[in-house]
Amino acid sequence: MTTPQNTPSVTHTRLPEGKMPELRVMPAPSDANVYGDVFGGWIMAQVDVAGSLPATRRANGRVATIAVNSFVFKQPVFVGDLLSFYANIVKVGNTSITVCVEVYAERNRLQADVVKVTEAQLTYVATGPDRKPRQLPPLDSLISQG
Repeated sequence: MTTPQNTPSVTHTRLPEGKMPELRVMPAPSDANVYGDVFGGWIMAQVDVAGSLPATRRANGRVATIAVNSFVFKQPVFVGDLLSFYANIVKVGNTSITVCVEVYAERNRLQADVVKVTEAQLTYVATGPDRKPRQLPPLDSLISQG
């Protein structure tokens, strides 16, 4: 059985300074298997939500996930970990937005015990009311609204 105490080769780090997480959540027992390891699919769903937030702001409206470009589970996630999801836009096309998401776990409810557990890159496409791709608004129009 794998537990936070005997997880091999864990590199402890810190939460990214000067950045606000898009999402913070603590997995519940219902999000894990009988050994207390959180399901990868549950983590993937939270990463998708976190990545969609900056994409939605940039698109100034609805977006849809069109690709999971990469997804790496670096360390297991346990019930009771406080997960922080950091997302930033890395590429913008005519209708698409690519977002990098990094996930950190605060273990044992101690902020000093932090490990990077997941990193992913996802692509979203801006969609209109008909759910078909639409052109992204120019950045200057978003700044003037802000």
